[in-house]
Amino acid sequence: MDLGTIIFLVVVAIVLGYGILLYNALVTLKHNVSKAWSNIDVLLKQRHDEIPKLVEICKQYMAYEKDTLERVIAARAAVSAARERGDVGRLGAAETQLRSGLGNLFAVAEAYPDLKADKNFKHLQDRISALEDAIADRREYYNDSVNLNNTRIEQFPDVLIARWFNFGARDLLEFSAEEKKDVDLKALFN
Repeated sequence: MDLGTIIFLVVVAIVLGYGILLYNALVTLKHNVSKAWSNIDVLLKQRHDEIPKLVEICKQYMAYEKDTLERVIAARAAVSAARERGDVGRLGAAETQLRSGLGNLFAVAEAYPDLKADKNFKHLQDRISALEDAIADRREYYNDSVNLNNTRIEQFPDVLIARWFNFGARDLLEFSAEEKKDVDLKALFN
């Protein structure tokens, strides 16, 4: 074997090895996004299971607040449907509705001292609040994973491997501007 052939084979081996490293890095990013979504999905399912219990307890005390309870139930159904389809865009909108409904429900509950004192209500309120905090944390991790994935598949030379093997961009989990604004507590109590 002459020197030119050896150099050519070494260059091919280096390029092939580098391509394999890029491919493996993209696969890792893709799976991190899926794992992050699964973590959110587990928390959404847990919260989904707790909301009917909360609504049932509230029904016993809040006979005149049927509209508030119905909005929470409808929003819960919308979140569930978006979660099951894996539709990140619709999930963000449905989450906004559900968080607003739960905020209204907890605010209206202030007018019912017996409900506020109910051990089961308090437990579910605390549980749902803890799940909300965990979902926010996981949403941040998911969005970081998506951002890393989307950045890498657009950078050179990763873009070559990404296009060759159909690595695609993923959607961020975003909530509407309505959810991000401060809650008008005065309006909730009027």
